[in-house]
Amino acid sequence: MYGRAVRCVLLHGFAGDPASWDDVPVDGERIALPGHPGGGPVERDWGANLAAIAARIGSCDVVVGYSLGARVALGLVVGGHAPRGVLISGNPGIAAHERAARRAGDAGWATLAREQGTAAFLDAWEAQPLFATQQRAPAERLAARRARRLALDPEQLAQSLEAMGLAEMPDYRALVDDRCSLIVGADDAKYVAIARSLPLRVELVADSGHDPLLEQPAALAAAIRRSLDGE
Repeated sequence: MYGRAVRCVLLHGFAGDPASWDDVPVDGERIALPGHPGGGPVERDWGANLAAIAARIGSCDVVVGYSLGARVALGLVVGGHAPRGVLISGNPGIAAHERAARRAGDAGWATLAREQGTAAFLDAWEAQPLFATQQRAPAERLAARRARRLALDPEQLAQSLEAMGLAEMPDYRALVDDRCSLIVGADDAKYVAIARSLPLRVELVADSGHDPLLEQPAALAAAIRRSLDGE
């Protein structure tokens, strides 16, 4: 059963930080990802970053990750660094023929960060349709997240996209098994479809899009607890 005796590690998403979990009432040790505040510099590639994160975490019982953090959590489980993972809004991988287009897209985002800085990058990043539902979140929560994001280093954001983007991650789809639990915002049609393509039950967070940490933190915490309790 989930409780304080279980060492739970919490991983934030891209352009996030450990404080992303502040409003989510769930016990766990918050770990910063490379290229983000407190996470150290981005390493050269996916494998090197995963190894650095695994070394920092050490032994744990479960890794809970959101978005980029979910992809890292899956990599840690598949690599034998963690026995169990809870994946929130996670993509387990893409096919080889999709990688060139995805890499080109991430390169464009990286160029924007480097050439125009963090604020301009965030304006464009947050305007993506994937994040439209986030405008329903309380204004003070949105403002707090924006303030933290403005402190992000644009070069490290660019390097994170280049080394840890979806195009650089191995395709883990065939390796997803019952060591993992899946949680997705019910209004996030793209990621609901991704989750339902996998051989696991999917828990949906009502009235949430891609980022339940921001949009429905209490409901997300309840879903995490149910996943860890095996309900």
